[in-house]
Amino acid sequence: MEKSLARYIWKNTRLQQLWILAVVAASMVPYFLSFDLPKQIVNGPIQGDGFEGPGATQTFMHIAYDLPLIGHVEFFQGLQLNRFQMLMALSLVFLALVVLNGLFKFYINTYKGRLGERMLRRIRFELIDRVLRFPPIHFKRVKSAEIATMIKDEVEPMGGFTGDAFVSPALLGGQAITALAFIIVQNFWLGMIAAGIVGVQAIVIPRMRKRLLDLGRQRQLTARELSGRVGEIVDGIGTIHGNDTSNLERADIASRLGRIFSIRYDLYQWKFLVKFINNFLAQVTPFLFYAIGGYLALQGRLDIGQLVAVISAYKDLPGPLKELIDWDQMRQDVQVKYQQVYEQFNVEPLIDSRIQELATAPVGALTGAFVVTNLTLSDDSGARLVDHVSVEIKPNETVAIVGPNGSGAEAFAEALGRMVWPDSGRITIDGRDLLDMPESITGRRISYASSDTFFFHGTLASNLLYGLKHAPMTDPVYDEREALEYKWHSAEAEKAGNPTLDLNSDWVDYKAAGASGPEDILKAIRPVLDAVLISQDILDLALRSTVNTDVHVALGDHVVALRASLRDRLRDEGLDTIVVPFDFDAYNGQATVGENLLFGTMKRPLMTNRRLAAHPYFQQLFRETGLSTDLYAMGLEIAENAVELFHDLPPDHPFFQQLTFMTADDIPTYQALLQKLQSRRFEDATPEERSAIIRLSFAYIEPRHRFGLLTNELME
Repeated sequence: MEKSLARYIWKNTRLQQLWILAVVAASMVPYFLSFDLPKQIVNGPIQGDGFEGPGATQTFMHIAYDLPLIGHVEFFQGLQLNRFQMLMALSLVFLALVVLNGLFKFYINTYKGRLGERMLRRIRFELIDRVLRFPPIHFKRVKSAEIATMIKDEVEPMGGFTGDAFVSPALLGGQAITALAFIIVQNFWLGMIAAGIVGVQAIVIPRMRKRLLDLGRQRQLTARELSGRVGEIVDGIGTIHGNDTSNLERADIASRLGRIFSIRYDLYQWKFLVKFINNFLAQVTPFLFYAIGGYLALQGRLDIGQLVAVISAYKDLPGPLKELIDWDQMRQDVQVKYQQVYEQFNVEPLIDSRIQELATAPVGALTGAFVVTNLTLSDDSGARLVDHVSVEIKPNETVAIVGPNGSGAEAFAEALGRMVWPDSGRITIDGRDLLDMPESITGRRISYASSDTFFFHGTLASNLLYGLKHAPMTDPVYDEREALEYKWHSAEAEKAGNPTLDLNSDWVDYKAAGASGPEDILKAIRPVLDAVLISQDILDLALRSTVNTDVHVALGDHVVALRASLRDRLRDEGLDTIVVPFDFDAYNGQATVGENLLFGTMKRPLMTNRRLAAHPYFQQLFRETGLSTDLYAMGLEIAENAVELFHDLPPDHPFFQQLTFMTADDIPTYQALLQKLQSRRFEDATPEERSAIIRLSFAYIEPRHRFGLLTNELME
């Protein structure tokens, strides 16, 4: 990596930087003209300079130049305008200059933003690329949360700074110099006053902001440490609960937050002190202009138009100057951040990029022997785990490496799987060093199954087939709009130094698994699932899953047909009373009241008994059918029986495990609610109280709870 951020930016964006600098230089011409035009408007048509006679006119837009070797060249004779016409013409030119300056700013800022985002994309990809090439031992020295925070948050300002790295000092410095030069041209002493204030701001403010940079660096480091500490808490939450150290962790986090608060408070104080001094210096200059410039105007040494033009020009001077000072602070701040990123990611030795090159061709089987020569492995502390071991493992041999914990057996296996690198010695296959072999060979022909497994966020199928996703095997089919969008994204990826690999391609190497495509991949991997004894687990997982009938259209019909076949089989075997199916024309006595109302089970956690009782649609339905009072009465009876039977039992009593409509914690709540509703009718209860009572009835099953509350009439 480049050690200097400025060199890194220039190396990757110099052509774009040169173009935008040329645009900035061109924008200075209309910017200067916009300062001079107010003076011409005030002195000319407004005060009448040059329009002394009643019908006097002046030439507008006369364009002629004296060119070397050519002489006088006239491009446009101009127009003769009277006083009013000249006022309107100059005003329209001023408006045109305002629009032109605005368009220049719009283009420059848009181009800067695009350039910055492209550079941010480049540096993030480069950092992640380096993470993929870190030596294995380095991952034991870093925290994943800190690395993720640096890539996600700490490099974010670098993208914004990329567009400003060379453009902002050129644009803002050019604007400030243009405005200052214009003021000096109008009046030397007023120009010297402005230059003096600018000099003080340019020298004093950056020096004061060094303290801000130091505080910002401390804030960044403490925030990153907090992120890593929070990651440790999440990863070790079981250990924390198991050892009753949650309050120790709270104390640690509180201490870190207190440190961050102190740094940020100092940062705010110093920041606003610098801002106060900067604003004060910016406001002193207009006071001097009004006082000294007004005095010169009274003496006749400065005309009104010049004074107005000077004040107007200075109005545009503090803005660029302040932004230039801000740019310098951002430059130093971003350089500090980049330096820290450089120190974290400039790891040696990195895995050679050629080892991880994309390979789409099939890889043949390894036919040579594993030859281990004088292999030495050490742990993090430097203790020898394997000391000068030599062995040859021939093809088709089954070898067991036996030893107690810490004996080096596991480390030796990791070395064969290229999970750790040797301190000395080498491992070869067919005379080729294992560490020099491409991952397209070792990753497809050497498998290492450790006790530490990782399940990537995604589907089960994606994780099962993860070891087959080495390269895009087929191109996706795009319509015309999608093809144009992909072409644009590919072009942007190239400009940002990213690969143009299409994630939407099918990356699964079906042939390597012995399949011809996605249709028969399950058949091909089924023996593997049986061999590692997880076929039944996957089947159980599938049976507990919800089928998306939009994707698996036929599967839903097969499941329904399977239910009918099961029912016929049970009837043929004389076991049809074991399962009571749902029937449109009958109440299912083995299901809850809620399941009978819904004609199925609730999809939790989207719907629960509590939500069902409070749902406006069901409340309206109960009122219209007259079920409200019946379910309310049933709920009251259930509450009275439950409170009477279980109120004096301890919360951990096994009876509560059989109680589906109420928990041990609900008993005191319903005990108080029954006392409140004892002499009140359904109409007198509040909606919340009705819902609390009615929801008890939804979990009631007559054959199970046997309170005698479900009559034939109510079931009908």
